[in-house]
Amino acid sequence: MPVQIILGAQWGDEGKGKIVDHLSNRVDIVARYQGGANAGHTVILPGKKGQPDRHFVLHLIPSGIFHKHVACVIGNGVVLDPAALLSEIHQLETSGINVSGRLLISHNAHLIMPYHKALDAAREQGENKIGTTGRGIGPAYIDKYTRTGIRVVDLLDRDVLRRKLKHNIESNNEVLSKIYHKDELNVDKIIAEYQEFDKKIDEYVTDTSDYLIAALRKKKSILAEGAQGALLDVDHGTYPFVTSSNPTSGGACTGLGIPPTSVNSVVGVVKAYSTRVGNGPFPTELTNAIGEQLRKIGSEFGATTGRPRRCGWLDLFSLGYSVRVNGIERLAITKLDVLDGFDEINVCIDYTLDGIPVKHFPTDLQKLERVVPRYRTFKGWKSSTSSLRKFSDLPREARAYLAFIEKHLGTTLWMVSVGARRDQTLFAK
Repeated sequence: MPVQIILGAQWGDEGKGKIVDHLSNRVDIVARYQGGANAGHTVILPGKKGQPDRHFVLHLIPSGIFHKHVACVIGNGVVLDPAALLSEIHQLETSGINVSGRLLISHNAHLIMPYHKALDAAREQGENKIGTTGRGIGPAYIDKYTRTGIRVVDLLDRDVLRRKLKHNIESNNEVLSKIYHKDELNVDKIIAEYQEFDKKIDEYVTDTSDYLIAALRKKKSILAEGAQGALLDVDHGTYPFVTSSNPTSGGACTGLGIPPTSVNSVVGVVKAYSTRVGNGPFPTELTNAIGEQLRKIGSEFGATTGRPRRCGWLDLFSLGYSVRVNGIERLAITKLDVLDGFDEINVCIDYTLDGIPVKHFPTDLQKLERVVPRYRTFKGWKSSTSSLRKFSDLPREARAYLAFIEKHLGTTLWMVSVGARRDQTLFAK
């Protein structure tokens, strides 16, 4: 029963979109299992007959959509923004990429409502802001876990929709009244808007858990796609500076309604260095010219928000934790080419706290903010890798750098990306 999970092993933005797109030609189904439109998976399709490459940023639709034979599933663990979804479908269809008959949306996926975005933005104005995208993800998950959320299936029953809407608006009235005028949160207006949305997505909605289980019985292959990264997991990440769902491998089963016994492989996508968007501890962050150089060469700006990413050296200590929590067996290392021009490259191998070695990665904020990274220094290769198409053609210094990562983490190096295009992907194994 072949389910392969592809997840970000750092703080997100590792290049999962490209890796999923690259692997999708080998599978039947790509299924997204958590998060919302706060994700930004970038896929670049090569231009035809001298035409420029085409750039796509997907927020909800799985990155396998660019392969005609692949069915794409948005699972029950995703929180769905109607406006973002319809915009994405329109972008794809107008670019000649057919979605009809290939996209399936869980009837149990929770919906992001207009007030979720307002609540999210309001909470990011205070002193205790987390640094979220402001897309309403957190408030939607709050409603989900207080059992007041509105699901896709609720759009079929106007009375249920009215009751839930009225309750949610009234319970947040104090905050919402400072943001909205009363007429803007008209229950009937929202019902009409979302039932109109239901008409447009009705052809895609189904019981996706049943669909996936049936596919597994037929021996079809499934790629489970995560959003964000493992260190942003609400249970296992750097809490409270985390996302509101489970990007870790365990989230794939609950977010898609598939059994753990169906999973046979977990692949961790890792940048050749580290980045983080938003607030929170970042032990290897470089706030100097080197950090700025990484940001500039790597174009490190959020695909969803455009915010500049914080940059630093690769952190193998946090990655070791991610490998253990997720059961990562294989690594896909991206953006190796960003390091092409550096004389020396540092890699964090462990931390100290008050001069004492840290035995385990600390997920509590107070300790993680105070740790001091200890580095291993590697000689740079000082040559371009972006035009190389065989792993064996990589410079000796680059292969030594990658071999150290592989051995230190106790995993298998599987893929190396040296650019954003599909053909700039090298298979090590």
